[in-house]
Amino acid sequence: MPDFFTSVPDPVAYAGQPAGDGLAYQVYDPERIVAGKRMEDLLRIGVCYWHSFAWPGADIFGAGTFDRPWLDPAMDPMDAARMKQDAAFEFISKLGVKFFSFHDVDMSPPGDTLAETKANLDQMVDRAGEKMDETGIGLLWGTANLFSHPRYAAGAATNPDPEVFQYAAAQVRHMLDATKKLDGSNYVLWGGREGYETLLNTRMGQEADQLARFMTMVAEYKHSIGFTGTLLIEPKPQEPTKHQYDYDCATVHGFLERYDLANEYKVNIEVNHATLSGHSFQHEVAYAIDNGIFCSVDANRGDPQNGWDTDQFPNSVDEMSLAVYEILRGGGFTTGGFMFDTKLRRQSIDRADLFHGHIGGIDTLARSLLVAESLLDNKTLESVRDDRYAGWASGSGADILAGERTLADLADEAVANDLEPTPVSGAQEHLENEVNKAIWNIG
Repeated sequence: MPDFFTSVPDPVAYAGQPAGDGLAYQVYDPERIVAGKRMEDLLRIGVCYWHSFAWPGADIFGAGTFDRPWLDPAMDPMDAARMKQDAAFEFISKLGVKFFSFHDVDMSPPGDTLAETKANLDQMVDRAGEKMDETGIGLLWGTANLFSHPRYAAGAATNPDPEVFQYAAAQVRHMLDATKKLDGSNYVLWGGREGYETLLNTRMGQEADQLARFMTMVAEYKHSIGFTGTLLIEPKPQEPTKHQYDYDCATVHGFLERYDLANEYKVNIEVNHATLSGHSFQHEVAYAIDNGIFCSVDANRGDPQNGWDTDQFPNSVDEMSLAVYEILRGGGFTTGGFMFDTKLRRQSIDRADLFHGHIGGIDTLARSLLVAESLLDNKTLESVRDDRYAGWASGSGADILAGERTLADLADEAVANDLEPTPVSGAQEHLENEVNKAIWNIG
């Protein structure tokens, strides 16, 4: 098919200065060395198939507004899927990033039977593989949509009907096969319906056991086919389900430990999900890194005036810098990256708007990375943290952590020495000013 995004240069280039039409990167330079690596290799940026190409721009009050001819219901479904795929790879290539992600239903239409649905996806996955070979674009992660169809109204793995569980198992098996075939780096399970609407009809304990059984089966199948990518859970507190069992990183971590799955799964953290759970994005990243479950990020943001998942493009260096700092402090990504799980606003109907959103978001991440590098190089935060916890590095503090002191021993010593600790300032305002200086001074 002819190019769909004809008004956009191929590829979008690093300009280093404001471009007249905004279709150039001002900060993101793939070749720039940051913290010893190429910026492109540190950020590992990807484009999501679903919001960018499979969503018509509809909301609960109105129909789709976007110019997406492949979503025309009059088209042959497989012809439409091929047109969508052509546009997707054209977009990703012109944007100049190296990864994408997709759900099974994003890439191919359903058939009249499960076998036909599988055959449709097989065709489109083979075609995607050819396009990946042509363009050098890789698959950051694959996933199965276990939440949109009415069969999943009461969940997939946690559904009270074991046949729904079985249907979900078939979808996940097929998508794991597809992800391996496309050499995907990760596979994500998002439990958008894995929760409850009311406790009046729910057995929470049984649903948790079902979910753990499903996840165990997925891990076992991963190993049986030789898939070497990382299995990921994406936390989210609620919406669409009133209460979801993967509420936040700490909840997921506890679940994994409880069911002996901590060695099989890590987390894919979405910015908007983090804030919906009442945490900052930095908190969720820091928790995951410090507990060994961090892997990947869905880069977006919410609207502080709305209490739902708006999936807007990231545009705040203030918000992103400290989270990127934690990622850089933790050694950076391994198999994960920054996936743009982002939606245009319904009034952004020009084809070039999809580029403007991604370019601005990518520049925001690039500037945040430079701020994080500056903070690490100057030990702006780490020197203060080291001083604040210095007492635990030697003497009585080190002995406590090593298990060499008892409660009674410590209590007797405190009484004998008439212990009277003196409070020390946490210097929060000073540190906030230092972070702001790092943001302001990045050229």
